[in-house]
Amino acid sequence: MTASLATTFAVQSAQLLADPVAHGPWGGGFSPWFLLFPLFWILVIGLFIFFARRTWRRNHEWATARGGESVLRERYARGEIDETEYRQRLEVLRGDSPGNRR
Repeated sequence: MTASLATTFAVQSAQLLADPVAHGPWGGGFSPWFLLFPLFWILVIGLFIFFARRTWRRNHEWATARGGESVLRERYARGEIDETEYRQRLEVLRGDSPGNRR
């Protein structure tokens, strides 16, 4: 019994060692499926970078525009400028000059 068990282990271990050499680690032949995994992760990382930059750019533009308006509101609240000057400057900041309206 010991001899047959040792023979079985020897044959199975020899087959395990020979299989990857003969057929490669993925079985027999070339398979293009292994290309999908890196392409998937490249796509996921690319989409993450795209949406992160887009969100940052929108927030940056919004903060820049709102920053000027908040300074203008503060100056109006302190009484440094009157209402007509406030409205004129607000139109300039927002780009709503009378010539641009349709």
